[in-house]
Amino acid sequence: MGMKAKAHHHHYNANGGGGGCNGSESSSSTSPSPPPSPRRHSTVPHCRRKLRTKPISIASSFLLLRRFLRLLVVLPLLYVSGLLMCVGPFSGLVGHTPLPGSVYRSHEMFQLLWPHIQADNSTPIELSSVWRFRRKLKEQKPCPPSASGLQLDSPGLTGYLIVEVNGGLNQQRSAICNAVALAGLLNAVLVIPRFEFHNVWRDTSTFTDIYDEDHFIATLEGHVKVVKELPEMLMDKFDHNISNIPTLRVQAWAPVRYYKGEVYPVLQKQGVIRIAPFANRLAMNVPPPIQHLRCLTNYEALKFSSPISNLANKLVERMTEMSSRTSGKYVAVHLRFEEDMVAFSCCLYDGGEAENVAMNSIRQKGWGDKFKRKGRVTLPGLNRIDGKCPLTPLEVGMMLRGMGFDNSTSIYLASGKIYWAEKHLAPLLKLFPYLHTKESLATPDELAPFEGYSSRLAALDYTVCLFSEFFVTTQGGNFPHFLMGHRRFSYGGHAKTIIPDKRKLVVLLQNMSISWKDFKLEMEAMLTESDRKGKIIPRVKKFTRKSSVYTYPLPECSCLQKHNNTQIVPSAHS
Repeated sequence: MGMKAKAHHHHYNANGGGGGCNGSESSSSTSPSPPPSPRRHSTVPHCRRKLRTKPISIASSFLLLRRFLRLLVVLPLLYVSGLLMCVGPFSGLVGHTPLPGSVYRSHEMFQLLWPHIQADNSTPIELSSVWRFRRKLKEQKPCPPSASGLQLDSPGLTGYLIVEVNGGLNQQRSAICNAVALAGLLNAVLVIPRFEFHNVWRDTSTFTDIYDEDHFIATLEGHVKVVKELPEMLMDKFDHNISNIPTLRVQAWAPVRYYKGEVYPVLQKQGVIRIAPFANRLAMNVPPPIQHLRCLTNYEALKFSSPISNLANKLVERMTEMSSRTSGKYVAVHLRFEEDMVAFSCCLYDGGEAENVAMNSIRQKGWGDKFKRKGRVTLPGLNRIDGKCPLTPLEVGMMLRGMGFDNSTSIYLASGKIYWAEKHLAPLLKLFPYLHTKESLATPDELAPFEGYSSRLAALDYTVCLFSEFFVTTQGGNFPHFLMGHRRFSYGGHAKTIIPDKRKLVVLLQNMSISWKDFKLEMEAMLTESDRKGKIIPRVKKFTRKSSVYTYPLPECSCLQKHNNTQIVPSAHS
């Protein structure tokens, strides 16, 4: 078939990387310094060297210059690596002061500043007037024409496309949008995507459990033909077993020319192709009609199933009622402080040796010997300095109080099971007593059908976060990226999202001499920066998009916006 298989592994990493613990192999380019080059031994006899005094002198000077320049590079790296070895548990042994931001001391900072926080009588921020940056909406252009058979030889349908999507709720969502776009590109009939079972999420939900299948098919009619099953003739050919259809292994972020040159001929020949896995298998740079299919799918075709949307709408209504003190406006926080996330990050908190032993056990159970490979180096302090450690509930609470949110603000916490919840949620509750979750807003009977299905529970969180006045992301990943894009699409181009500068935050939270007044000034500046970044739209020239259209949907998706009513309502989209 002329196709080259290319391995792409997707690991559970909220930072988008697959390394886990951010550890590095000894052969990695991130090692502190390169190994010294072996000394060169001259093959010229001693008696002949005297006859070549001048050339050797020039060569020696050149070598000395090279070695001098190399030392200029290597010595600072050796110095920094030596400092890093003193981070965390090593600092006490060698007597060095830990690097700023490398040690978790937020709990000590809270105890120190708590009296000042309580005594703070300054005027809290007005929730309705925080987002000051506005985008001037450009004249709405019509949506591109249908992409069917774009630049292909065959004018009719070429065959059937089957994709198997993996990951959590929003990685699946990305794959579905890409599958519709690919079907439009290849002029293929899309079979309702199949969901793979994953050991991390352990969710057996199907497409129909998460999304309204009939709405999906009807919305895409006239753009991409979608069917629920392969026709009987093809099913007979493969003994009524989809897994008997040969799997195509497609390279990640494959461009349009790859699909037209490598995949399209196979589809023409076989009449059906199956691509697995299908996450991130289509480049962001695609023609406008194909990009429009992504927009149409994400913002109109993918509507949550009735059981999900009905309960989600109730949660939004209840959260709004609980926020009557602030005119129905609330803050939604996507908190990634679950046990497995803490373990995967390899970050150190305040649990001591007991926490370290527990995290090692969880890592071994979830990822085997991944973190014990020869040459892998784990630097928790460096992870923290680099902003790669999940924020604790306490850190989120202090940040928000520093930004000016007072204790009358309603907070919705979108999260899985918090690690050591009784301990870590206690200070957040002191800072924000009006704290709510899907478990506190819904009755046990209402939540019972969702228990054990992580994607369905995530869909509830997604909806409540979508309609919040403020969305706070703390650890990256598909969930906040899709939400920020959805909010930009729905709120006139502004994400209305607080994105903490974690590199700056960890340094401030380790500074035991900082005053509450100075900490507030830093947090207020961080909020202003989030406001500025929230309305950014990347420059896109035809096929040169580098950023994700799911995080930055404008300008390509603008033709679907309803400018006369940017305030969305739950029943319309959930």
